[in-house]
Amino acid sequence: MDEKVLDILKEKIQCYFKEDGSHGFDHTQRVYNLAVELAKEKKDIDLGVIKMAALLHDIARMREVEGEDICHAEEGSKMAEDLLKEANVPEEKISKVVDAIKVHRYSKGLEPESKEAEILQDADRLDALGAICIARVFGYGGMKGRPLYRADMPPKKVYIGEDSTTAINHFYEKIFKIKPETFKTKVAQTIARERYKFIEEFVERFIKEWEGKL
Repeated sequence: MDEKVLDILKEKIQCYFKEDGSHGFDHTQRVYNLAVELAKEKKDIDLGVIKMAALLHDIARMREVEGEDICHAEEGSKMAEDLLKEANVPEEKISKVVDAIKVHRYSKGLEPESKEAEILQDADRLDALGAICIARVFGYGGMKGRPLYRADMPPKKVYIGEDSTTAINHFYEKIFKIKPETFKTKVAQTIARERYKFIEEFVERFIKEWEGKL
């Protein structure tokens, strides 16, 4: 993979991100690093496709967050196709990148049909677990003016969009539903188990401290 192409793409997409504490370009960088790491366990994959897909997977996210009636995965795949054509990336690679971006959003229930798409989906979901996840949840909740926790405000059974009422509720409503066994690759499952356990222990301790039990 020509690193110059990646550098060009990275520069071009900066305008599609805002530092919102949740899905800024820092999220993309972490997903990129995770995807490259997960790719090490797989044979017969196109690392260049994985790198481009990871770099471009959230370029439509801010448009969705700001109220446009789009699916950022679907729209992002279209935007990525245009950018890759401008960069003279071979058509066979473009189609793989577009497919991986289109199905990366696990909540849509779309199954990846390639190893590259599996890796992107796993890498994206891994960033929703672990220590950084905790920081993102509280950072974003603070930006939205959500309370840390309220004992009289139980978690909702169904999570819709970004409507969690408290930071702690967000873990129950969304994060704890990202089960380690649902990841596609073995390496991702291993990482997910450790990150998931860390969050469970944190939330349990948080509530005990809140109640004065620790």
